[in-house]
Amino acid sequence: MPLDQFERMTLDASRLPKALADVCSRANITEAVVLSTCNRTEVYAVAERFHGAYSDIRDFLAEHAFMAPEEFADHLYVHYDDSAVRHLFSVAAGLDSVVVGETEILGQVKSAWEVARAEGAAGSLLNMAFRHAVEVGKRARTETSIARHVASASAAAVAMAADHLGGLEHARALVVGAGEMGEGMVVALAGAGVADVRIANRTPERAEALATRVGGSVLGLSEVPGALADVDLLLTSTGAHSLLLEQADLEPLLEARADRPLLIVDIAVPRDVDSSIGLLPGVTLLDMDDLRRFAEVGLKRRRGEVVAVQGIVNDELERFDAACSARAVAPLVATLHERAEQVRLDEVGRFASRLDGLDDRQREAVEALTRGILGKLLHGPTVKLKDLAGTARGERLADALRDLYDLELD
Repeated sequence: MPLDQFERMTLDASRLPKALADVCSRANITEAVVLSTCNRTEVYAVAERFHGAYSDIRDFLAEHAFMAPEEFADHLYVHYDDSAVRHLFSVAAGLDSVVVGETEILGQVKSAWEVARAEGAAGSLLNMAFRHAVEVGKRARTETSIARHVASASAAAVAMAADHLGGLEHARALVVGAGEMGEGMVVALAGAGVADVRIANRTPERAEALATRVGGSVLGLSEVPGALADVDLLLTSTGAHSLLLEQADLEPLLEARADRPLLIVDIAVPRDVDSSIGLLPGVTLLDMDDLRRFAEVGLKRRRGEVVAVQGIVNDELERFDAACSARAVAPLVATLHERAEQVRLDEVGRFASRLDGLDDRQREAVEALTRGILGKLLHGPTVKLKDLAGTARGERLADALRDLYDLELD
C-alpha cells in the first residue's frame, strides 16, 4: 500500500479503545484485537459469519481512514482459521516485519492484546491465540539467530543512515521522539560511536532520562528547526498526527549550513516530515519505503534463520490446533463425568439403609471403591476422545457418546 494511504490507516494507542469498541459493536464480530504499527494495521476477530465480518472490518477501516473501500481493496489481505493463526504467529516471530526478526514487534503484539483485554474486546478464543503467539515470538528469538545483527526498525534506520553517510563516528545527530522507536534509535546511535546526540520529545522528562543514559543533550520541540542548522543527521519517529517539519521551516536554514548535506530519516507513520523537503538542495530524505528496501539486503544474510523460525511456527500451529481441539471436547468429557458421578451418588443413596452400620473408615472405603471403578471405566474413553479431538473419527465418537448417554451440553 502506498505510504500516504497507509498513514491514514494507522491507529495510535490513544485511539485503540474507541476503535475496539467500534469493531466489537459490529453485527458479526464477538471478539477483536487491533494491531497498528509502522508496518501494519490489522484486525484479528472472532466472526459469527465470515463474509459479514469481512464487510464489517472493511467498513471500519474505511470509516477510520475516511477512504472508500475500493480505494484500498487491492491492499486488503484476509486470513481465516488456521491461516489467521499462522499469520499471527509469523508476525509475533518477526517474519512479517520490515526488518525480519525485529524485536520490537513482539512488544507491540503484547501491548495490542493487553489493551483489548482491558477493554473487554478479547475473549477466550483470542486470548488463547495471542497468549500462544507471544510464546512463539519468544521461542523464535531464543532458539534461533533471527534477532541477531540489525533486529529492529530503529536499529535499521541508524544502519541505513550510516550506510548513506559512510559512517557515523563524527556525525552530529538529532532524534525527535523518545518513545520505543526513538529510544531504539538513540541507543543505536550511541552504539555506533556518535558523540553528539540531541533528543527532542513532547514530554521533556522522557528525553532527559534518555539523554542521561547516553550522555546526550535535550532540546524542546520548538528548538528543532533551529538545531537543523548544524546537525548532520535528523532521525524522527513520533506519534504526531500532523507534520512536525515543513519545507518552510527548513528553507531559511540552508544558507547557514554552507552547503553541508543533511540526511533526514523519517520512520514515523504518519510521517513527521513533509515529503517536499527531500527536493531541497543538499537534503536527502528517507522514509519507511526506503527502510524496507534497505532491510531486504539484510534479509539475505538471515535466510537460514527464517527457515528455522518457520519450522517453529509450524510446530506451534500444530500444538495450538491440538489445544483448541482438546478445549472443544472438554465440555463433553466434563458432562460425561458429571453424569457418571450423579449415577454413582444415586446408587450409593439407594443403598444408604444397608450402609448404616458402617463406621467412617468403612464409608470412606466404599466412596473410594465406587469412585475408583468410575475413574477406571471413564479413563479410556476420555483419553481417546482427547487424542482424536479435531479428527473425523473423533467427531464420530463424540456424536456416538452424546447419543448413547443422551448427553446435552449447555
